[in-house]
Amino acid sequence: MKLHRIPAVYMRGGTSKAVMFKDADLPASREDRDALFLAVMGCPDPNGRQLDGMGGGLSSLNKVCVVGPPSRDDADVDYTFVQLDTVNASVDYGGNCGNMSSAIGPFAVEEGMVPCPADGEAVVRVHNTNTGKIIVARFPVQGGALAPDGDLALDGVAGTAAPIRLEFLSPGGAKTGRLLPTGNAVDMLDVPGLGPVAASCIDAANPCVFVHAASLGMSGTELPGALEGDADFRDAMEAIRRAASVAMGLAPDLAGAAALASIPKVAIVAAPRDAATIAGGRVAAQDMDIAVRMISVGQPHRAVPITGAICLAVAARLPGTIPALACASATGPLRIGHPSGTILVDADVRDGEARLGAVYRTARRLFEGQAVYRL
Repeated sequence: MKLHRIPAVYMRGGTSKAVMFKDADLPASREDRDALFLAVMGCPDPNGRQLDGMGGGLSSLNKVCVVGPPSRDDADVDYTFVQLDTVNASVDYGGNCGNMSSAIGPFAVEEGMVPCPADGEAVVRVHNTNTGKIIVARFPVQGGALAPDGDLALDGVAGTAAPIRLEFLSPGGAKTGRLLPTGNAVDMLDVPGLGPVAASCIDAANPCVFVHAASLGMSGTELPGALEGDADFRDAMEAIRRAASVAMGLAPDLAGAAALASIPKVAIVAAPRDAATIAGGRVAAQDMDIAVRMISVGQPHRAVPITGAICLAVAARLPGTIPALACASATGPLRIGHPSGTILVDADVRDGEARLGAVYRTARRLFEGQAVYRL
């Protein structure tokens, strides 16, 4: 082995962090790129901490974003999201990360990849290659860069920052080509070890499978630590995820579903109820429209993934789905309760078609320079 260096930027996007690369700086072959990503992030690590790399031991801190010239006329940049596994040598291109999507526009502007006004509002059309969808990012700029200050606070992130509006255009069918991949609002999945489980399989922004918390003996307001310590619950959710993956046509069989670890996302939902947050506060039932606890790559989220929140909001506006039945509001933006607090998400669904999902996030460049890795 020997040391290598590559230009890189480390950014926070929403409640996630990732190492950002320009496409032109990376090797051409997928195999060489995968090896580089694993080395930079410190994967695999049997200790699960990734102390010898840039990964943070959690799925939300173990991400890579690649940004390059657009391959479509209706986009300003291409963006490829890569999810890495903490313990295994897994490099997953299966889905998008909505949180890190908020960092793509500012990165492209600050790297000189797209023009923008010196001061005012930047608008960057981002083509996510994982899903083939367009995300429009709108954010304030000062001196040709993301404005350094703002008053938007995100539950789970300390302080405030400039708002970044993300508009997921036509988010339905991001991976399967269909908003309802099975054709049904609710399916009875035959889950090994559990038997029949009622689930809603939705594909919007990222494919997700939603089950009612009560069907698994849960409240839907459990904190991540409790879920991490409940091996039976985590095994049940993974079994449901794999069964849904096959039902949605994402994988040919359960073995293939096991290999495609990042999608579909799997979640329990519940009607609004008072809930504790990981910071020791509380969210009152009247301050949310639906509660969710979501799992990615086997780990409970401390908040909720943005693509998962968009998918949940769309699902809540589709008659007969499990989220629609649990949701306290029938129209308008949704206040989604999660372990860190709430998030406001808007979804435009008409005649069974998802036209738009929108959310506000913040992002920040944390450092820039060169990533040093061993290969």
